[in-house]
Amino acid sequence: MKTISTFSIAAYDPDAGEWGVAVQSKFLACGSAVCFAKAGAGAIATQANANLDFGELGLIMLSKGYSAEQVLNALLALDEGRDDRQIGIVDSQGHSASFTGNKCMDWAGSISGPNFTCQGNILVSKETVSAMAESFQQSTGPLAHRLVRALDAGQNAGGDRRGRQAAGLLVVKEKGSYGGYNDRMIDLRVDDHPDPIGKLAELLDMHDLYFGATETMIPMEGELCAQVQRALAEKGFYTGEIDSVYGEDTKAAFAAWCGIENYEERICEGAFMDEKVMNILLDK
Repeated sequence: MKTISTFSIAAYDPDAGEWGVAVQSKFLACGSAVCFAKAGAGAIATQANANLDFGELGLIMLSKGYSAEQVLNALLALDEGRDDRQIGIVDSQGHSASFTGNKCMDWAGSISGPNFTCQGNILVSKETVSAMAESFQQSTGPLAHRLVRALDAGQNAGGDRRGRQAAGLLVVKEKGSYGGYNDRMIDLRVDDHPDPIGKLAELLDMHDLYFGATETMIPMEGELCAQVQRALAEKGFYTGEIDSVYGEDTKAAFAAWCGIENYEERICEGAFMDEKVMNILLDK
């Protein structure tokens, strides 16, 4: 089995009710193998000679209310290959536990604390996990951004001593998916890229734009409304008069453009427009 030499962070945001895992590795599509999480249960990162059953079985046990430490001990007891494994777990209450087998290649180890655990193997040094832990503990804002910033801090402190290839981010929240159908709030992967963490951060910003909540609403009136009408006309969505009135025909044209560009989540009620989407429409 090929070793998933990597560094990762599993964490919990109790205020937002979100659990997540972020990972970077010199391993193709590492996010598909390392990251496991379930809303209301916890988050698990499994790596080194990764036992993917750790993710599946671990989430089942976490869902039943077992603590991170109890789940870790149970998984290790079931696995004869435990000496080659590395795993980090955060449970529903934010308790964390981690394990690094004695056959994992240096540098290998972890740092755990309330609401997080950072782990890595075949790293340049311990400074990678130390930087990740420090970044997470000192950061604020949405969990997804804190996780990616932690990865970046780990990379800047040395990272995987074999280099870079892939990264992944998984964040779950009850009914957090598109349309609220499941808990998969953010599921982004960079499977093969020279700067996987940088690309992952770029994808996260795009996710925020497409699916994030409106921060600033701009009233559609006067010359600004006329600019919007002209922009929609230039793009072939509006055929009415440029009359500075945000009427039903202008709203319909804007909605049609949003449907093409995937900005439906940011369409505002009434005579208002999301500032970010408006600026994109006006090419600002």
